Amino acid sequence: MKGFTVLSAAVLASSVMIASNPAFAERDKGRGTGPVIYVNSQGQFFDSIVLTDLPMQGNFQQLIPTENGLTTEFGPGNVGHLGGRWWIDVNGDSVMDAGDKYFLCPLLGPGRDTF
Repeated sequence: MKGFTVLSAAVLASSVMIASNPAFAERDKGRGTGPVIYVNSQGQFFDSIVLTDLPMQGNFQQLIPTENGLTTEFGPGNVGHLGGRWWIDVNGDSVMDAGDKYFLCPLLGPGRDTF
């Protein structure tokens, strides 16, 4: 539970930092309601839209919180990208289980080179 509280605080803090970022503030159409996610294999940042929590059923792609924000290995157009079906390893055991967070949060293209 403590790990979940820490993760929740980190996600909230990153959301506040994203919203206060001048590049985010300049978006006049309010593009995306979720965090910016960095896709390692593409070297691109993507906006996202958070839709809903999901039960632990089916395939999920890992989303990794880092000190620089949220990252993942595959994005749109890559084999391995699951269309925004994410899991975050809340309990830190590196295994998808009932103690983790599962949700739907599609990436909005096109990606960009800067945050």
